[in-house]
Amino acid sequence: MDVGTPLTLRMKWTLKLKDVSYENIEEDRFNMSAQLFQYNPVHKRTPVLVHDGKPICESTIIVEYIDQIWSHNPLLPTDFYERALARFWVKYADDMVPAIGLLAQSSNGEEQEKAKEKIWEHLRVVEDQCFNDEKKFFGGDTINIVDIAFGSLVQFIGVLEDALEVKVLGDEKFPHLHSWYNDFKDVPVIKENLPDQDKMMVLLKFTLFVMGSSSDSTLSYIGL
Repeated sequence: MDVGTPLTLRMKWTLKLKDVSYENIEEDRFNMSAQLFQYNPVHKRTPVLVHDGKPICESTIIVEYIDQIWSHNPLLPTDFYERALARFWVKYADDMVPAIGLLAQSSNGEEQEKAKEKIWEHLRVVEDQCFNDEKKFFGGDTINIVDIAFGSLVQFIGVLEDALEVKVLGDEKFPHLHSWYNDFKDVPVIKENLPDQDKMMVLLKFTLFVMGSSSDSTLSYIGL
């Protein structure tokens, strides 16, 4: 996997939260290996988890698989309704990916503003619907699968802000989301496994330069 990208970061955080040992094989996103194509012949991209010789693809599916195989420190609620609700918000997080992609591919101020508006629409719903004074994380007092889903994307938006010199997130616009993310990234397992922001920014700028900001292939190369 390429642990610096948003969707592969979900997989790394999950393995770390479960304290599962693993071998990390990073991929060159400009020269994918034959092994990756063998394990993920459909989408031909990371992340891929290989367990007992069998490949599992797609970040959310991988996170749920890990949660089921190593059942300690559960990331999905045991209550069926709460579990369905968690899956709904994970899907909602994934629905934000195209808007984040538009921001990454934006080439002028007008395009950036349109992309930011789309991201804000999603985040406003999260701000209004997902937080209250009784909950520290989406799952209550402990991190669950929804925190991992949104945390990976918020972290990447921060990289985009630095790379593109734009402002998307702000405590004045989304105070609850801002407070949640500060709590989330201060959890030792998360804090110790955050990708280097500067290296991510350099890699992102290089990727966008090589692929071209309008290329449809850009998103797959930046892990979205």
